[in-house]
Amino acid sequence: MKIKCMVIDDEPLAIKVLEKHIKKVPELELVASFDNPIHAGDFLQKNSVDLLFLDIQMPVVTGIDFIKNTNIQPKVILTTAYREYALEGYELDIIDYLLKPISFIRFYKAINKYKNLTAAIPQNSNALDTEKMVGHIFVNANKRMIRVEFNHILYVDSIKDYVRIHTGDDTIVTKDKISVFLQKLPTHFLRVHRSYIINKEKITSFTSKDIVLLNGMEIPIGTSYKEVIELIKS
Repeated sequence: MKIKCMVIDDEPLAIKVLEKHIKKVPELELVASFDNPIHAGDFLQKNSVDLLFLDIQMPVVTGIDFIKNTNIQPKVILTTAYREYALEGYELDIIDYLLKPISFIRFYKAINKYKNLTAAIPQNSNALDTEKMVGHIFVNANKRMIRVEFNHILYVDSIKDYVRIHTGDDTIVTKDKISVFLQKLPTHFLRVHRSYIINKEKITSFTSKDIVLLNGMEIPIGTSYKEVIELIKS
């Protein structure tokens, strides 16, 4: 289930940066962006949002005032160019505080913090959410539902509308888009190429061009996925 995100910032460039970062994370879904907090407040009264990226310094209503005076349901990550506002933000029980300019690696760490803080399984959680918590997934292969342990997966690659799940002992083929399949995996699985997902915990070495996994398998890093190097280091 995707995390519904909303952005409030009076700077168009800041909104574009956050929108770009959100689109890079498969678990996230951007539902709306606003440069006016009043209009954003109206939207929140009528729509479901899980995570709000909220600028502090805005001319009409500051982000701090917005939190204090609006009955908002989503968790909040504050964004600002002014470090001195961090303390007051944390006193309002926010998830994290991002200092502009916001790099993707810092953004991604804030997302992981949100996921860790909301990791308890709710009563209405679906079967897929539960599988991610207990460490395995069931996939349809050869008309059977096969259990695959996350810690057995080395990497996943795609062939058109199918993905191949490579473990140390076997290869399992199931019908799925690689972008959709990534959403079913825990956060230590990273997409490093349009055709490859790797298990970060199985990396033995890497360069800016490729990754070596256990058993000596070399996986290329796509030109549009270079930022993944910072995620591997973290």
